[in-house]
Amino acid sequence: MSDVGSEEFEEEQGPYLGEYEGERNEAGERHGHGKAVLPNGDTYEGQYENGKRNGQGTYRFKNGARYIGEYYMNKKHGQGTFYYPDGSKYEGGWVDDQRFGHGVYTYINNDMYDGEWLNHQRHGQGVYTYAKTGSTYVGTWRQGKQEAAGELIHANHRYQGNFLNNNPLGPGKYVFDIGCEQHGKYVHTEQDKVEGEEEEPLVVPVLKWKAEKVTEMTLWAPVAKEDKKEEPLVKELSVEVQEEENVPPVNKEAAEVNEVDAEVKREAEEVSTAVVEEKEE
Repeated sequence: MSDVGSEEFEEEQGPYLGEYEGERNEAGERHGHGKAVLPNGDTYEGQYENGKRNGQGTYRFKNGARYIGEYYMNKKHGQGTFYYPDGSKYEGGWVDDQRFGHGVYTYINNDMYDGEWLNHQRHGQGVYTYAKTGSTYVGTWRQGKQEAAGELIHANHRYQGNFLNNNPLGPGKYVFDIGCEQHGKYVHTEQDKVEGEEEEPLVVPVLKWKAEKVTEMTLWAPVAKEDKKEEPLVKELSVEVQEEENVPPVNKEAAEVNEVDAEVKREAEEVSTAVVEEKEE
C-alpha cells in the first residue's frame, strides 16, 4: 500500500532555463497561458501568473507520470489527478504539493482507498478495499495506518473493534451472517523466540483472538453519553456490546445460538488468522 509519488521528481524551485512559448506580462514574466519544456525533459502546459504556475495546468514527467489539475505558486494546490508511472492514480485534493482533504487512490494491485488525507498520508475517515479478497476496511486512519474504531467487512462475516498499526487489537466482535456474533478480544502473544548468532533471542509478538461469548445480534454504534436510559455502552472508541437479555429470539438461528457456539468459535479462529494474513499482504 505504498504511496510514494512520482511528483517527488518535480523540478526544484529556481530560475527557469528551458524553453517557453506563451503569454507574458509587462515585466517579461510568464503570465497567462503558456507551454514550457524544462531542462530535465519535463513539460508543462497551462496557466501562469507572475512567472509561476498558477491555475489549471498539465505537468508531464519524463518518467511517464503526469499531473492534471490546479496549481498555486508553482505547487499542486486544489483539485487534481496524478497518474503515477506504475499505473496507480490519485484523484482529489492537494495543498502545498501534498495530498490533502478528500481523495481516491487506486493502487497498482487495484486496491482502492476513498477517504481523507493529511500531509500526503491517509488520515481521518476512509474506506480501503482489498481487490484480491473483496474485503473492506471502514474506519479511522492516522498517519497512513488503520487506527482506533474500525470495521473489517468480509463476504459472510465482519469484524468490529479497535485497530492499532493496521491490526485489530483489544475488545471487538465477529458478526456472522448466520444470525449471531462472537465477542472477545485480540491480544499480543509471544511467538517462538528467534535466536541470532551473537545476539539475544528476539521475541516476535503475534496477534491472537480470545473468544469470550456468543450472543444474538447486537448493535454497534458510537458512544451516547447523554442518553442514560439506554443499556450501558463500552468505553469510547471500542465496540459497543449490550448485555445479553432474556428476550424471545428474533429468529431461528438466534434461538439455536448455543448449539452453534462451537462452530462459531472454530470459524472465528480461522477468520482471525485470515485477518492477520490479509494485513501482512
